[in-house]
Amino acid sequence: MSAILALEDGRCFLGEPFGAPPGVSGALGEMVFNTSMTGYQEVLTDPSYRGQIVAMTYPQIGNYGVNALDAESAAPHVRGFVVGELSDIASNWRSEASLNDYFLHWNIPGIQGIDTRALTKHLRQRGAMRACITSSSCQPEEAVLMARSGEGMVGMDFVREVTTPRPYQWDPGDKQSRVWTIVKGDQGAGVEIDPNGEAFCKLPPIAHRIVAFDFGIKHNILRRLRQEGFAVTVVPAGTSAGEVLGMKPDGVFLANGPGDPAALHYVHETVRGLVGRTPIFGICLGHQVLGYAFGGKTYKLKFGHHGGNQPVKDLRTGKVTITAQNHGFAVDPDSLPSNVEVSHINLNDGTVEGMRHLDAPVFSVQYHPEAAPGPHDASYFFGQFRKLIEVGGRR
Repeated sequence: MSAILALEDGRCFLGEPFGAPPGVSGALGEMVFNTSMTGYQEVLTDPSYRGQIVAMTYPQIGNYGVNALDAESAAPHVRGFVVGELSDIASNWRSEASLNDYFLHWNIPGIQGIDTRALTKHLRQRGAMRACITSSSCQPEEAVLMARSGEGMVGMDFVREVTTPRPYQWDPGDKQSRVWTIVKGDQGAGVEIDPNGEAFCKLPPIAHRIVAFDFGIKHNILRRLRQEGFAVTVVPAGTSAGEVLGMKPDGVFLANGPGDPAALHYVHETVRGLVGRTPIFGICLGHQVLGYAFGGKTYKLKFGHHGGNQPVKDLRTGKVTITAQNHGFAVDPDSLPSNVEVSHINLNDGTVEGMRHLDAPVFSVQYHPEAAPGPHDASYFFGQFRKLIEVGGRR
């Protein structure tokens, strides 16, 4: 059996299908590439990939299988998956299923045997574009036409598809946020042992209660917030500023999410009503939404930043960190008002990677301090959010 990956500009790749059969109607989405060497399950379950087909640049994928604990949400969100080689063996003691079985379960098509290096170079030269994975029984010309019929990403509000339908408390039993550790035995009060013998570091006591907007929030963000001493109430994206302030939170967190930030007018209005009234920390889509709340704009990047090796410079300290990123839009620095400072930039292309309001306790970063997958260089931002709250919102 064979399958076709067709791009809207006419380029086609022939490969072998895995997971759910693509069928003649195909799987449509924006084609992007991710440069992470590990963490494919976290990529698949990141809601920010809603509406996209993802190609992994690392050559072999699936070698350690999948398991429920590594999921970043309740289900995968990619429209399709492209790999160079799918591992036939899932070899890891934590594995609960193979990647092929996982895709079958969730009815998602994949294609392997693709020259992902050639595909990535093509996307870097031409930019991210609409694509289609379909059966080889379809002619390449037909597959290209199907790719062109896709909805793309500009103007799309995918947040409504991934946000929680109702508010909830994250991890009220303090079980999901614990940090697994290899340390066992008589190690004092800092480690607790589960009945199955696994060891976890105990969580700190709750110091602050915050509200987190779910634009497509990842589980590891919620884990990191709880590990920093926050009790988190997660609310739908359509929650109003009045409703949030009525909860009397110590601070507000704006999460990551999919789609075009320009399409989220209802969120822009809400966040605008929160600026200056409570400490705010935003990442990824939350960062872009803050740009609109400040009066700025965003623009679409040529092929986006997707992976765990993006260098970012802190303009205040000069320090460079390697970061995990997943976004296709960026804040236009020339559109920002004078009371908003660009705090971080991407060293590859100079795009805005962080902002700080000069008159209100608000800051944001474009990348993912919680990683999963990726480096942990930027995890200190969760501590900065806590410090901002503890000084009463004073900068």
